Amino acid sequence: MLEASPNPTVDAARARLVDAVDLAREAIVAEAGDHVGEHLRAVAEDECSVTHYFVADQPGYSGWNWCAVLASSPGDDHITVSEVALLPGVDALTAPQWVPWAERIRPGDLSPGDTLAATEDDVRLVPGYVSSGDWDGLRRDVDFIDAAQEIGLGRKRLMSWFGRAEAAERWTAGDHGPYAEMAQSTRQHCASCGFFIPLTGSLRDLFGVCANEYSADGRVVHIDYGCGAHSDMKAPSGEGSPAYPAYDDGAVEIVDPR
Repeated sequence: MLEASPNPTVDAARARLVDAVDLAREAIVAEAGDHVGEHLRAVAEDECSVTHYFVADQPGYSGWNWCAVLASSPGDDHITVSEVALLPGVDALTAPQWVPWAERIRPGDLSPGDTLAATEDDVRLVPGYVSSGDWDGLRRDVDFIDAAQEIGLGRKRLMSWFGRAEAAERWTAGDHGPYAEMAQSTRQHCASCGFFIPLTGSLRDLFGVCANEYSADGRVVHIDYGCGAHSDMKAPSGEGSPAYPAYDDGAVEIVDPR
């Protein structure tokens, strides 16, 4: 680990740093307490510094090592502790590679009060002035078909006004109505959400289907239902709490109560 140098003064400085095992241990004990095990090795980083490695006896850190970096100038007997750190060894148990939240989130993870902003490049959303609502942007002649089905030419029986009113009452009072806990925890409503697909017929003005797989996917929702995965939800800025404005300590005046 130590390569010979043509300068004897440098070699002497390195040897002094390599021999300073007790100083390195003392520096780590000051940081970690008594959780420092046997000395493993000394590695010369350059002409003026050496890193000492020790077994970490820290509970829960099996396979980790404490290290202390010592430094000294050639010709100077004084040794400085530059840094103390806890590093994973070859067999250390470490956290898995970080995965962005947009790839970690799964359907059913959203709870009342949570916010889930769609990314700017979310392929499920387009500006409202772009989409016609038809597959592949192609229009089809649906007016006659829809009208014929609605007056009974496509089906033998249709729901009565009473039946539709009963369904509307159930859906309004249900888990995806305006009084549900999820809806009460946000100011956003389905009526203005890009994932909201309105129903046809007389129930169109009040109900639609949620097409957001992370929210009420495939369920009938009231226009006044809402959740934190609204298409217009903004991602937290990283400053302060996403629910409250950042605390400005510069606006606080410290007053001596005496």
